[in-house]
Amino acid sequence: MPHMQPLSRDAVPEFRDLYDHYASTRGFVPNSILTMSRRPAIARAFMALNKAVLYEGTVSEELKMLVSLITSQASGCRYCQAHMANLASIYKASDARIAAVWEFETSALFSDGERAALRLAYRAALVPNEASQEDFDALSQHFDEGQIVEIVATIALFGYLNRWNDTMATELEALPARVAERSIATQGWNAGKHGRT
Repeated sequence: MPHMQPLSRDAVPEFRDLYDHYASTRGFVPNSILTMSRRPAIARAFMALNKAVLYEGTVSEELKMLVSLITSQASGCRYCQAHMANLASIYKASDARIAAVWEFETSALFSDGERAALRLAYRAALVPNEASQEDFDALSQHFDEGQIVEIVATIALFGYLNRWNDTMATELEALPARVAERSIATQGWNAGKHGRT
């Protein structure tokens, strides 16, 4: 059970267009955003940061979604895992790539550059953080400095979201739960009634 119920979509009229955008691109409005909207300045700042990190720059949205998925898996946030499986699918990652993302080191479905990004995501999400100079050396063989900033920003964004959703016990919406059950079932997915298991 969530520690705080999400607000209704009508509770913050200034976000109507943003909520409509979420509904049209994802198929639902995230409960995390609806809960966060109790403080519109926080929600507005988060949504702007989310847009800048995930949807701007030159690193593909697909790779950013997979980096976010690995970060969330390493952190253990089921809510974010389901959301990122859903968004990875929307941004053209195949079900096979989503299902194999945890085996990125050995799967032929990932390039060396993607492996370097996913490895950093995994290591940076651990506590304590295990990111090393070697990880950055491997990244720099495939990405320029601006792109590395995009990848690290993606990891950091999900550090926030993983903590937010696990702490709030945010209830997982039906659509991302179905996607997760289909695409990351091989990784022991079991969503239950909400994102926390």
